[in-house]
Amino acid sequence: MAVSDAQPQVPLRVGFLDRVHARWATRGSVRGTFAVSPEPRSIGHLSRGRQLAAGDFLFAGDLIRQPGSDLWQIDPPTPRFEAELHRFGWLADLAALGGAKGRTIAQRWVLGWIDAFGDGTGPGWTPELTGRRLIECVHHSQMLLRKLEPADADRIRGSLRQQAVFLGRRWTSAPGGLARFEALTGLLIAACAIEGLDRFIGPASDGLSRAATKDIDAGGGIPTRNPEDLLSLFTLLQWAEGALAEAGHEPRAGHQTAMERIAPVLRALRHSDGGLARFHGGGRGVEGRLDEALAGSGLRAAIGDGPHMGYARLASGRTTILADAAPPPMRAFSLKAHAATCAFEMTSGRRPLIVNCGPGADFGPVWSRASRATPSQSTLGLEGVSSSRIAKRQNGNPLVEGPQEVGVQFRKHRNGTRLELSHDGYTESYGLTHRRSLELSRDGRSLSGEDMLVAAQKMHEIRFDRIMKELDQQGVGFTIRFHLHPDVQASLDEDLNYVRLTLMSGEVWNFGFEGYETLALDPSVYLERGNLKPQTTQQIVLTGRAMSYSTRVRWILAKSQTTPDALRDLNIEMTDADE
Repeated sequence: MAVSDAQPQVPLRVGFLDRVHARWATRGSVRGTFAVSPEPRSIGHLSRGRQLAAGDFLFAGDLIRQPGSDLWQIDPPTPRFEAELHRFGWLADLAALGGAKGRTIAQRWVLGWIDAFGDGTGPGWTPELTGRRLIECVHHSQMLLRKLEPADADRIRGSLRQQAVFLGRRWTSAPGGLARFEALTGLLIAACAIEGLDRFIGPASDGLSRAATKDIDAGGGIPTRNPEDLLSLFTLLQWAEGALAEAGHEPRAGHQTAMERIAPVLRALRHSDGGLARFHGGGRGVEGRLDEALAGSGLRAAIGDGPHMGYARLASGRTTILADAAPPPMRAFSLKAHAATCAFEMTSGRRPLIVNCGPGADFGPVWSRASRATPSQSTLGLEGVSSSRIAKRQNGNPLVEGPQEVGVQFRKHRNGTRLELSHDGYTESYGLTHRRSLELSRDGRSLSGEDMLVAAQKMHEIRFDRIMKELDQQGVGFTIRFHLHPDVQASLDEDLNYVRLTLMSGEVWNFGFEGYETLALDPSVYLERGNLKPQTTQQIVLTGRAMSYSTRVRWILAKSQTTPDALRDLNIEMTDADE
């Protein structure tokens, strides 16, 4: 099975065989000893570490505020919330918090889990959750064991060995995709780090190689087209490779080949600020993880021509643009996918300018659904309609009835590069094809855009005429949205002709347009993991009506002439002392 969302990433219950093998693996007293001293590899969010220490528990879209409470005293509001607790992702956040405070909380919560569930009970004994838990605990074992009473240190090491034994017997039952990679990587890391588990290294290496060969396509992509998921897979493969190297082993051929395929794709999906393109349920990634993964892999393959995993890239000067240039995932692969065809994001140097709203799943079901609709993307949408429709089904909410034909073409010329896109997501319902061109100047100082709605064939004209009749010849309403990053300061001129955009670097960009459309500056939101709630921001909105078989809107984003080509742009992190 390829990487997909067909199986839930967090199970709702523990299977009978999982429970049997969990109880078997935890029988009796087992001592665990580390054969190597693993370095911390997983990166957490400092902001989330602070939130956890303050008693703000945000998991799976639900926030519980219980200052002074222990993690295992919380009454989980949903099974997904509960499963996130048992994944131990919070351990990296506490490591990011650092100091005695982060270490003490982490030790208390890990020992609390062993007290409550270390005998093989509870919802955390599934292959995928156990795999992720082992990854986090082994990576942060130095923090967990530091200044700990010997008896408690033995309990942690012993529990990790027991969990690895369980995983060695049950990893084959993990769902396909990311869950299978987590289970296998967790087993491999534990088997390489803990004495007496060598017997699992061979089977785990073989399993990881087979999964990588099956799930990563020849172009280095995955069917969900989620950039952050691709980074997660690459990171897991890299961590497994590092664990094998420390134990004196080599990765299998399928493992290494998959990494070689993925690396150039991730480079192509990287904005100039180091973050990932935010499409189809993926965020920008944990700060620094993408750069660390690419640098640590030692793979230097250059970015090739053409779309990568369905995304087109334009880059000149300090400007990077990434656009969705392929049909969206469908059915089993689309449970987190967005109706974002022809949407784009734009970054200038280290500063994001145009964004999509991002993944809303961490903020609850309402935000999850809203974030997937076309109005949450920086593209054109018809009035009240998304380019792909989101179905409501028992096993999730897949995309249905989305674009089937998506055109993409690059045209390079002396003054820059032109990207031409099109999709037929509105053809069936309105008879209109959306065509978008993005032309980035050679110096990266201007982006010229054009959006068209066209009835391209006679049958489409007939369909459009029927719609016009139903609308009393009032035209098909459309909006073109440009969502702005929260750090961008935007101001609309008094005559409503252009928008002035100021970045924190001091750069100034101006947005203008040609036509009879209405220009407005409206509220928007920026959704990103690690935040307690959606961030407020703004969006540039062009509103108009398609009255004929061809409607054209031209617009331009141009850097102010007073903004230099090169400038000093410092990112200064606020410390506790500054607050």
